[in-house]
Amino acid sequence: MDNETVDRPEDVLVLTHLGMMATTRRFLRANPLNSAALVLLLALLVTAIFGGAFAPYDPIAPSYDHLLAGPSSTHLFGTDEVGRDVLSRVLAGTGVSLLVAAVVLSFGVIAGTAVGAVAGLFGGVVDEVIMRITDVFLAFPSFILAAAVSASLGPGLGTLMLSLSVVWWPWYARLARAQVLQIRSLDFVEAARALGVRTPRMLWRHILPNAVAPILVQLSLDVGYAILAASGLSFLGLGVQPPTAEWGTMIADAQNHLQDAWWMATFPGAALAISVFAFNLLGDGLRDFLDPEAA
Repeated sequence: MDNETVDRPEDVLVLTHLGMMATTRRFLRANPLNSAALVLLLALLVTAIFGGAFAPYDPIAPSYDHLLAGPSSTHLFGTDEVGRDVLSRVLAGTGVSLLVAAVVLSFGVIAGTAVGAVAGLFGGVVDEVIMRITDVFLAFPSFILAAAVSASLGPGLGTLMLSLSVVWWPWYARLARAQVLQIRSLDFVEAARALGVRTPRMLWRHILPNAVAPILVQLSLDVGYAILAASGLSFLGLGVQPPTAEWGTMIADAQNHLQDAWWMATFPGAALAISVFAFNLLGDGLRDFLDPEAA
């Protein structure tokens, strides 16, 4: 293939696609657990997107003829204290949990990486000011700070996402700063600076692409933690409010029925555990796969 052909946009896209497929295959072959993680994550994504279509019943509408009914062929996961189908609510809760995690981590990664990259690249007073502000947020336990923000603004889905976003970005700021400090002193960055490459272009084209691996690993691990934190706040009544189906809220509703209706807490708890486990598997797999010293 000559240079003219390679430079055509459609051929570049094809080569990029082939490269991504080859990388994915190598990732899946590196460890059998990587394939297991991918299967679980695909199942979660499909459930989050199409959970409403899969749900056999309305996850919100009560049914007073089936109060606290145990698992059966009619209600596979049983019903809750007002007759709502637990399976339908678990499926609906998947979308809520992944939505919260996606919003929180999108803000955390974008804002934190931008702040940390600026601090690491410019250094000096800029670095000191940004990092001391970051330290203020890190001085408080993240879950306690998120709970305080939620309690101050009032519970709800929007408040839940805002409160977790506030406490999540500093970790990425620290990580991005450390990576930029390490990379900016390398020879290829010094060469780009000597050639007169402007700072924004240097940061975007030369530094951040080489800092993405640890950020990606941390992101994959944090999805599970974000889901867990969101469920924890909802369990305390500071997050998603009834009758919206959310795993933490469902477990909170089951507190008074642990002995006579074990299924109310068991199935949303199992969904929460499987989700966190899947993202932890993915994070561990990515860490080993992207580690240049591995193998």
